[in-house]
Amino acid sequence: MKETQNELNYSRIAEAIRFIRDNRKEQPCLEAVAEAVNMSPFHFQRIFKEWAGITPKHFLQYLNVEYAKRILHETHASLFDTAQEVGLSGTGRLHDLFITVEGMTPGEYKNGGENLFINYSFAATPFGDILIASTPKGICSMEFADDRMETFGSLQRWFPRARFRQTLDNIQQNALFIFTQDWSRLGEIKLHLKGTEFQMKVWEALLKIPMGGMTTYGDIAASIDNPRACRAVGTAVGENPVAFLIPCHRVIRATGEIGNYHWGEIRKTAIIGWEAAKRKYE
Repeated sequence: MKETQNELNYSRIAEAIRFIRDNRKEQPCLEAVAEAVNMSPFHFQRIFKEWAGITPKHFLQYLNVEYAKRILHETHASLFDTAQEVGLSGTGRLHDLFITVEGMTPGEYKNGGENLFINYSFAATPFGDILIASTPKGICSMEFADDRMETFGSLQRWFPRARFRQTLDNIQQNALFIFTQDWSRLGEIKLHLKGTEFQMKVWEALLKIPMGGMTTYGDIAASIDNPRACRAVGTAVGENPVAFLIPCHRVIRATGEIGNYHWGEIRKTAIIGWEAAKRKYE
């Protein structure tokens, strides 16, 4: 399958982020990063700024551990506050707070999605292609799809008895507006999720982390009144079935290090930097 321009640009950005991250202590200059991705400094800066909205130099600042620690400190107090308390207003409103979650019934959970009709489609995002799937009640899965067949196979294994149809429906289309930040067209996003009661609590806590904010596994555990459950929280975060909309990428280590991510540490780094830039310049 021929690589689209969007995919090509993201692969270059990902390669640049990997180089920047691996050489952060040396604070690589524009020329060094451009050379690492086989582009001219001018062309690389233009592509990078189109993607992130900021220069590679400013993006590098967002990847520093000290930046992450500062964001943790600044956002901690309001991390789990209501929409009003985090400044929900106008074009800068936080998309996470327009998301509602409905758990699947015990029957749907246990029988592998029997009698469920699931629509799915693939779409391009600033962070690579995704597979997005929906039931009549809401989004049930959204995963980055570096390999489309493998990702669809994962969806089938998660709902082995469901009936699938490849089509883009209104529920999916509404959710995809999130990547363009076209708030005027974005309605409430509904999620229809298969998970345990504990997983649901963790995923709902993740929805309260504001865009551009970060938190730790310990803070998530404390927010669901189970402060000793850090390891279990980490497992639940890793099993999040809805990329980006449920922002598990905003959970980092207490040291300020980015940490692991189900869809790749480089992608997590890209999303954190991209969101920080959007938040700063919105």
